[in-house]
Amino acid sequence: MASLPRDKLDALETRFQYVEAALSGGAGPDEFVKFSKEHAELAPIVGEIRAYNKALKDRAEAEDLLKSGDKDLAEMARAEIEELDEKIEALFRAVRILLLPKDEADEKSIILEIRGGTGGDEAALFAGDLFRMYERYAANHGWKVSVMEESPGEMGALRKSSPMFRARAFMRG
Repeated sequence: MASLPRDKLDALETRFQYVEAALSGGAGPDEFVKFSKEHAELAPIVGEIRAYNKALKDRAEAEDLLKSGDKDLAEMARAEIEELDEKIEALFRAVRILLLPKDEADEKSIILEIRGGTGGDEAALFAGDLFRMYERYAANHGWKVSVMEESPGEMGALRKSSPMFRARAFMRG
């Protein structure tokens, strides 16, 4: 497993602590909005970094127990190390993804047009199903959907629809 850039992780934690201190220190209205936005962006990243660091520390402690000489403790430590290795790997991947640079389009809305196309009623039914699938996906992520134009057909069919998804990071994993 590759390693994460320790200096960048430390810099993010330091910045997060600074932003928290600025927010609790009575920042002015303009600064408060700026720091609140930055806090909201940094909180998930720093939370994962802290969980990753704690898992690494717990693994080091388990390795010390493994070397203690007590057979029962060593057996428990082996089991804990196996669990921690899986957890560390998952946290490593999560932190790596969160460290990826943000795309400027992440904050913007998208327009998705769904058309039935050729195929008659079956194509229109499929388009209706597809629209409802995207609509539920957006709702599950807390995104707003507003339909700009719609041409409904019979039995839930959809001849043409132009939903506007107001979504943050609509396709980001």
